[in-house]
Amino acid sequence: MITYYKLLDLLNRKGMTREELRIQAGITTNAIKAINNNEPVSLKVIDKICNVLKCQPGDLIEWIEQ
Repeated sequence: MITYYKLLDLLNRKGMTREELRIQAGITTNAIKAINNNEPVSLKVIDKICNVLKCQPGDLIEWIEQ
């Protein structure tokens, strides 16, 4: 299962809210909801987030065995 806890941790360390990320990255509220629930999001969404946070996809997601 893909988890986004690394993204949420990165946001906390940068002092950025999920809403600020949503606006700056130009992603939908549904994408944020999916991230909050560890549901799939498109690579396009990941790309937009990486662009805003200036990071690699591996800085945002991690695969864990269920």
